[in-house]
Amino acid sequence: MSTSKSKTIDYYFAPQSPWTYLGHSRFAAIAAAAGATVRVRPIDMGSVFPVSGGLPLGKRAPQRQAYRLVDLARYSSYLGLPLNVKPKFFPVASDDAARVIIAVDMHDGTEAAMRMCAAVFAAVWVQERNIGDPKVLDSLIVECGLSPKRGEQSLSQAVQERYEAYTQEAIDIQVFGAPSYVIDGEIFWGQDRLDFVERALCP
Repeated sequence: MSTSKSKTIDYYFAPQSPWTYLGHSRFAAIAAAAGATVRVRPIDMGSVFPVSGGLPLGKRAPQRQAYRLVDLARYSSYLGLPLNVKPKFFPVASDDAARVIIAVDMHDGTEAAMRMCAAVFAAVWVQERNIGDPKVLDSLIVECGLSPKRGEQSLSQAVQERYEAYTQEAIDIQVFGAPSYVIDGEIFWGQDRLDFVERALCP
């Protein structure tokens, strides 16, 4: 009997998550090397936290907030990825960015959506840009070589419904943090679990 796993990964994340940024390029490379299909799933962590027991950053204990900064700097150095641990525009509203990513996914496909993800993550954590500003998002769309119409299309009811559906889907399968990579119903939480994602794809 075959015990091989599927090659589909559901990629749940919040556009403002530094950990998603730190893992994104490695995750994309792992998925490509395995010939896996990625299903891009931006979610609203503001809806997930009340269900999962998580807390927004500002409500976490001071020692947890302090350690987070240390760990971000540590991973930035280890991975060789630039990162401002206290970026100018953070915390930042990310619903509009999530909807843009969904619109790109709907109209241009997964590869373009993953490219848009990378641009959004870098905008927050490297470039000191405000992803809560529609003009910044419009610029990122063009910089990714995509149609300027994606910004307007991101405001559609179809996109909003998909965003809500992804968030509810994450809650239903017990995703509680970002990024979460889900393979055959098994959750791998955090960019520091990507070794296990790779093993699951290539046992």
